[in-house]
Amino acid sequence: MNKVKHNPLNILAVHAILVIYTVIALFPVVVIILNSFKTRKAIFREPLALPNADSFSLAGYETVLKQGDYFGYFQNSMIVTVVSLFFILLFGAMAAFALSEYRFKGNTLMGLYLAIGIMIPIRLGTVSILQIMVASGLVNTLTALILVYTASGLPLAIFILSEFMRQVSADLKDAGRIDGLSEYRIFFFLVLPLVRPALATVAVFNMIPIWNDLWFPLILASGEETKTLTLGSQVFIGQFVTDWNAVLSGLSMAILPVMLLYIIFSKQLIRGITSGAVK
Repeated sequence: MNKVKHNPLNILAVHAILVIYTVIALFPVVVIILNSFKTRKAIFREPLALPNADSFSLAGYETVLKQGDYFGYFQNSMIVTVVSLFFILLFGAMAAFALSEYRFKGNTLMGLYLAIGIMIPIRLGTVSILQIMVASGLVNTLTALILVYTASGLPLAIFILSEFMRQVSADLKDAGRIDGLSEYRIFFFLVLPLVRPALATVAVFNMIPIWNDLWFPLILASGEETKTLTLGSQVFIGQFVTDWNAVLSGLSMAILPVMLLYIIFSKQLIRGITSGAVK
């Protein structure tokens, strides 16, 4: 059989589309951040202009830092997001490795069962989840959010990672077994490094919904000590809906962390999306 070669033009087209989409998606975010450093008059007079000596103002950020515990909200969101992603990637990769590597009775059925979560939104079980958390004494704790987000992210992680792990050379894994490597060492030191772009893709796909989620923090962790940045921002915006300096500053502080994480993982994300998809 003839080897299928990658078409450089197709790869270039995919990268161009992703870059254009990123620029279009980031434009409103850039406008919000720029206007957060302006006076209220400058926001309405020249919304697309850069801040200058006359329009520059930090009044919005001063209001935000005085009225809300944004550093505490940020810490809660960071803990929930990082720990949830760690468990999603760890358990998802382990389950995907088992499904792709080992042939056992019920393998296909198990894969379909684990993928059901992609089709059925976890929010449909909100009442049952709340009852479980109340019975477990986990209401108003970050643990409740971590458990929910881990459960909701695993189906997609297993679905994506299992497809990538099937492409890992069987000869490489057999060579590791001949050299005396355990299955755990093969998984952590041979397979995971080769599917790193896929891991980054799964991380980004789960990171943004977790960071921006308002539903479960409002239901499971609405206490002042456990509020996430998104929930704290929404409460703040509701109080200062007419103070555009404060509103835009609050939105900027909520957006910037996830933007930075997206930029860090963007290269691996593009590699994960285009890997094996363009010939």
